[in-house]
This record gives sequence, structure tokens and C-alpha cells, in this order.
Amino acid sequence: MRNLLFKIAFDGSAFHGWQQQDNAVTVQGELKKAWERLTGEVPNIIGCSRTDAGVHANEYYFNVRTASTIPAESFPVALPSAKLPKEISVYSCKEVDYEFNARFDCEKKEYEYIIENTQVPSPFMYKRAMHYKYNADVDLLNKAAQFFVGTYDFSAFCAADAQVNSKVRTIYSASVVREGDFVKFRVCGNGFLYNMVRIMAGTLLYVANGKIKAEDIPAIIDSRDRTKAGITAIPDGLYLNKVYYGGEVLEG
Repeated sequence: MRNLLFKIAFDGSAFHGWQQQDNAVTVQGELKKAWERLTGEVPNIIGCSRTDAGVHANEYYFNVRTASTIPAESFPVALPSAKLPKEISVYSCKEVDYEFNARFDCEKKEYEYIIENTQVPSPFMYKRAMHYKYNADVDLLNKAAQFFVGTYDFSAFCAADAQVNSKVRTIYSASVVREGDFVKFRVCGNGFLYNMVRIMAGTLLYVANGKIKAEDIPAIIDSRDRTKAGITAIPDGLYLNKVYYGGEVLEG
């Protein structure tokens, strides 16, 4: 038995999130079907993170333990050939320690939320960015984003129905930059709550349109009250951007 680690990317607009569901098309479900067609095995595919319906991934990792003798370097071609949807790309595959777990060995993740800041939305960004036609003061939004950095109880930035033991998370960095017509919010942390990044993005939009001040964010965090934060921004603009593991896991 080998433990294989895959690096993939996917267009989330085609899927009802990562996690397999009985009555919906998901990334994990499509990978499982392709794997079974290719190897004859029913795999246990362990993903690095859950993603909501419509959320994308520029970089995503999963591992699977297998008795298949297909060389690791052949999987990036072989797996798509097994009728894997075109919205999923397989970039690499390598053998890792048998105990490695793509979810639990992940040290931190970076998400990016993309806002198309134009008067008229591009048809090519449909379901790939949130459109916002009003002026977005990037310097102000970047200032506001810095208040997310640190270790806090982020209950105010979590969907009310989330079932987790603790809502304490550590945010290592946060920034807002402009790249042409796009405003990009990037945030890196040791973990994220359900809808957390989308609520952060929605709160920054509240700062942009003057509903709250940047300096209000610490009080919102301290309140632990979901109603104090901004809207839950649409999933279309959210991307899992980078995933970090320690040691030499991703090398070679």
C-alpha cells in the first residue's frame, strides 16, 4: 500500500462544494468515481479542506492510500482520462509517508477573495468574482484587514449554525490590494470557520460603503455576535489560494 498526495485545482462553480453528497455533484465525489474507474478501488480520498458550493481552488491537496501499481507520476494524466470533469485539473502526484494526512497535517491556508471593481461586469468573470461597481478605497480596506490579524474567537465571523468545538483561530496575515480592475483580499490562517472568509469580505464591503468604520472591527470581534459583522459575501469570488505543509512534504 502506498499513500499518494495530489495537487489539484478546480472551478467550484460546477460543484456543490468539496465533500461528497448523495444527491449533488461534488469535487470529492467526482474524484472518487474517476479513481474507481481507473483502478477498480473504492478510495478514501482525504481533502485538505472543505469548500462551499461555488468556491474555487487555485491550489488544493488530497491524499489517498492505494494498492494500485500505477506510477505516481502517471496519475496527472491517467486520472483525468478516467472521465474526470474538465473543471478539475490534476497538477502533480507524489508518494508520501503512509501516515500523512492532507487535512490534519496542514499547517496553514491562504484564501483569496476577488472583487471585480468595474461599472459593468465582465461576462468572463461570471461566477468567478464578486462584482462591486462603487469606489473601493484599497488603502482603507487594507487598514481594516489588519484588525483580523491575531488569535481571537471569531464567532462574529462564523455562520450561526456552525458546529465546532472552538471558534478560536489564528490569522497570520491579511491584506487588500488592487490589481487593475480587481480588488483582492488575501488572508492566511491556521484554520477557518464556516463562511469565515466570506463574512470577512462582506465586512470589508461594509467599510467600503461606510456602513462601519475600519476601527469598528476589533469591537465586532470582541462581541462574538454574528449580527454585528457584515454580509456573507457570495461564494463566486472565493478561492483557496495556497496550502502549507511542513518539512519536505511538497518538495520533489
